Amino acid sequence: MAQQILKQLGFSDKEVSIYLLLLEHGKMSPAEIAKLTKLNRPTVYNVAKELVRKGMLFEDLGGPHLQLVPRPPEDLVVLANREEKALEEKKALIRRAADELKSFALHEKYSVPKIVFIPEEDVESYLKKQTPVWNANLAQNDSMFWGFQDHTFVEHYADWITWYWNQSPKTISLQLFSNESPAETTMQAQGIDRRRIRYWKKSEQFTATTWVMGDYVVMISTRQRPFYLVEIHNKVFAENYRLTFKELWNLKSE
Repeated sequence: MAQQILKQLGFSDKEVSIYLLLLEHGKMSPAEIAKLTKLNRPTVYNVAKELVRKGMLFEDLGGPHLQLVPRPPEDLVVLANREEKALEEKKALIRRAADELKSFALHEKYSVPKIVFIPEEDVESYLKKQTPVWNANLAQNDSMFWGFQDHTFVEHYADWITWYWNQSPKTISLQLFSNESPAETTMQAQGIDRRRIRYWKKSEQFTATTWVMGDYVVMISTRQRPFYLVEIHNKVFAENYRLTFKELWNLKSE
């Protein structure tokens, strides 16, 4: 019974054997322990050192030879109290660390972006799947798409654009720079009043679509194959991009 309890407390078979042997004899040398347990002396020394570390034995160095002495069984309570105190100290340290990390994580400067890469074959399905996510996030911000649209995006994804504006909330609007193209002229003919495109000569230098939608920045490359989409969900990046595009839009209005 005692052996099983000690094992449940984390003691090994050898540690249990040596400790119980010492309880029975009171004091023994490593050589005597090795003889009775059939363990070699180096093993006895190593196990004894571990039991000393755990507070179950102490070494008597008063005689000509080393003697190992067991601590009385009631000292197990002292050992338990010591471990309980150590556990409480560790829990307090963990709580302190959690508080420090919480305040650290809330600092916008150190927010970690979530980045998703979508290959060409999945772009259209991803656009439709993420539409309600983007719309919900837009509703929590200014409900306005900002950014730049490469004209090739309209050439390849006109169906999605029409689908988007037919089913999205009326509160959502779009203000994008773009370059003139037949595809965009055709899209403008649909008369979607919430979709405002402003042509800008300097936009020829842009070669990918960039949207800012609430806390999301979405970049889509459709100039050459393979197409791909990169989505960054990060409030800090989105806010910086939004301020840039809003400022450009306001400058063009002046």
